Amino acid sequence: MIAGIGAYLVTFLIALPILWIVLLSFQPSSEILRNPFSFDNLSLDNYAKTFRSLPLVQMYANTLVLALTSVVIGTAISLMSSFALTRMMFRRRRVQSSLRYYLLAGLAIPVYILLFPIYRLDILFGVYGTFAALIIPYVAVSIPFNTLLFTGFLRDFPSEIEEAAIIDGAGLFRLFTQIVVPMMRPVIATVLIFNVIYVFNEFPFASILAGPRMTTVSLAVSQFQGQYNVDYGGMMAAATIILIPQLIIYAVFQKQVIAGMSAGAVKG
Repeated sequence: MIAGIGAYLVTFLIALPILWIVLLSFQPSSEILRNPFSFDNLSLDNYAKTFRSLPLVQMYANTLVLALTSVVIGTAISLMSSFALTRMMFRRRRVQSSLRYYLLAGLAIPVYILLFPIYRLDILFGVYGTFAALIIPYVAVSIPFNTLLFTGFLRDFPSEIEEAAIIDGAGLFRLFTQIVVPMMRPVIATVLIFNVIYVFNEFPFASILAGPRMTTVSLAVSQFQGQYNVDYGGMMAAATIILIPQLIIYAVFQKQVIAGMSAGAVKG
């Protein structure tokens, strides 16, 4: 009984900001500043203005290109490195553990610390303002989280299955692609979902490294903030448009997310 009440309370606290954003998206900016909890003067003007002023098709296209490219590359690198760390024997065990902790150390580094070094590197290599300027940081940032889940799953993976495949003549590549990877589908699905959502929500890198024609979905809200005024109604409408696809993804793939987190986070 107490656990159920606590679960409903936590769900309400999480859903309250989202519901408030949706409510504010139907109010004009003047009403938001005067009485944000009012249900008067509700209209669709903010959404009409958002669709007129923002190139949403281009924003979603750019974001999808960034998400698909960075997620595929980051997941592939993390899969191979995690398999090597948990299955291959290094001559020095200390090197193996050091490599794993080196990959996981990225979880403790705030993104804002990386902005200036990555900005300078992008200018140095001539990729500033291109898709590569964002794809490379997205891949690097995703590797620590991916490694944490993949190594946690592989450490609990039954070695008897791999030994049977080796006895049947499976090589390393076939063992990895046809035995291990199919068994990791729940964890891989979780990683893909979280990384795609991260790219959709990521703002610091996109605001600094994206070119003028590379506007992403995460930058939509900032388009309603001027030098001397802020269109709060437009910002709330844009935020709602961004939130809806993400909520749909979570609703559709929630079972895969829960299964992947429970399978991949048993051991750190």
